[in-house]
Amino acid sequence: MAEEQRGPDATALDEVVTFTSELIRIDTTNRGGGDCRERPAAEYVAERLAGAGLEPTLLERTPGRTNVVARIPGTDPTADALLVHGHLDVVPAEAADWTVHPFSGEVRDGVVWGRGAVDMKNMDAMVLAVVRSWAREGFRPRRDIVLAYTADEEASAEDGSDFLADRHRDLFEGCTEGISESGAYSFHPEPGLTIYPIAAGERGTAWLKLTARGRAGHGSKVNTANAVTRLAEAISRIGAHQWPVRLTPTVRAALAGLAALYGIDTDVDAPDFDTDLLLDKLGPAAALVEATVRNSANPTMLEAGYKVNVIPGQAVAYVDGRMLPGAEEEFVETMDRLTGPDVAWEFHHREVPLQAPVDSPTFAKLRAAVEHFDPAGHVIPFSMTGGTDAKQFSRLGITGYGFTPLKLPPTLDYGALFHGVDERVPVDALHFGVRVLDRYLRSA
Repeated sequence: MAEEQRGPDATALDEVVTFTSELIRIDTTNRGGGDCRERPAAEYVAERLAGAGLEPTLLERTPGRTNVVARIPGTDPTADALLVHGHLDVVPAEAADWTVHPFSGEVRDGVVWGRGAVDMKNMDAMVLAVVRSWAREGFRPRRDIVLAYTADEEASAEDGSDFLADRHRDLFEGCTEGISESGAYSFHPEPGLTIYPIAAGERGTAWLKLTARGRAGHGSKVNTANAVTRLAEAISRIGAHQWPVRLTPTVRAALAGLAALYGIDTDVDAPDFDTDLLLDKLGPAAALVEATVRNSANPTMLEAGYKVNVIPGQAVAYVDGRMLPGAEEEFVETMDRLTGPDVAWEFHHREVPLQAPVDSPTFAKLRAAVEHFDPAGHVIPFSMTGGTDAKQFSRLGITGYGFTPLKLPPTLDYGALFHGVDERVPVDALHFGVRVLDRYLRSA
């Protein structure tokens, strides 16, 4: 049998379930502020990579915040290398809210349950299963493949991809492209229609700190320089602001693809193209793009005062802002205007927006791998609303795509599982993912 026709062996299909379950059992909750310990999961991954004949390197900026990097040598030393990365940390989960314990890794009725089942210990496990299958087969890819399992993605990435990109650039030598989370999952907007969105872009992160200052005083007296009032007015303006449509090439391609799927006659490149009208016509499918046609800014936290009858001299708020590629200057100018003269603002955390070509050979190979295993599915490019470690790795000149293939039942809301209660992934979805990932990486 030709190499390109081979796939993962039966052991790989068993291992992906075992690895997903066991990684979930390793509690790597990231509460922010450095409150996380990924090392046990990193050691678990490193041991299994070593079992595949690789030489994993464990790296830490902060004790316990461990990253793993390994390189699979390709057969063509002149080819550019490919980065495959996933994070080991997860967001918090309140056990009382769950049907099963979030760190049980329980496999029940063909489903693996637990925090990280889709974000993103499933992908971590898929990669392990694929490379171990290759080791048993004796297969080598055409190009070098660099594997990176990172810490701290669910917070600032300071101990993870940021640290790796800044301090260990040599480990990613030759990497020009990368794949990671949040793409190639099945999306079912209506009966009989299956879409696989592959991420080719991300909005930039713009977490803001707003500070209003005023005149402190007694709560019973007139105060026209009340910091809380000034902050509240600014927050209200930000929350009510209607951002203008700004279509990136990735989102424009997504809209064109969706319109074609729905038989809607429209020209997304026309000067009078009405984005919101098309979104209305797309119904549930609009969820793939509606959050990425504009910048956004959502107030999320407020801090002010210490006693009900004391007017504080300062009030603070935090805003989760997201910026489209090419719309960063507009974001800054808009925030200057909306905050007004009495409220100062600054970037609490900022990362760049990303964009990857959708007409590239790489995107075509990603599409082909999915469609091989689901010929009735439709691949659509899309832009992520939030961000991933691809932002940090972009500093190394690496173009990133979101590609964690899963074929899910229509009843399972993939988007709601991210950071949600009862996160879970079907066993057969993991098997699909291993097969698709294996096929793509063999062709890459």
